[in-house]
Amino acid sequence: MSAKNKLTLTVQYADTRLQESITRPNIRKWVQAALFAPAELTIRFVDAGEGQALNREYRGKDYATNVLTFAYNEGEEELPEDAPTQADIILCTDVLEQEAAEQKKTVEEHTAHLIVHGVLHAQGYDHMDDEEAAEMEGIETEILAQLGYADPYAD
Repeated sequence: MSAKNKLTLTVQYADTRLQESITRPNIRKWVQAALFAPAELTIRFVDAGEGQALNREYRGKDYATNVLTFAYNEGEEELPEDAPTQADIILCTDVLEQEAAEQKKTVEEHTAHLIVHGVLHAQGYDHMDDEEAAEMEGIETEILAQLGYADPYAD
């Protein structure tokens, strides 16, 4: 691992349903593939109740969503250049499994996509307008292809 991509990773299974199938080594591989700088990240799997509570409290949206990224040093101007990206990435197992079924994807490939998506958010990428969305989707598709997964945005 290059110094540029040094990673401190914590994985929490508050919702244990995916603990056996979505393993820490795979999560580390997916996170590392999406990192462009050092990072200290926590990946946490939650149920719909916790996901909804977090989304309501921090985004004002009263429903569980697939992934939430809390980037702690985003926008900080006083940080040293080599300061790691620090973030919590929350995945809601209920929504993740439902979306995977609806999109006819495996839970593994959808989880890989959501983790890559969350890691990019942690590093400042966003999809607030069409240009940003196209850039972020292109990066996600490229990373997932390198990991052996199909384009998540293909119809």
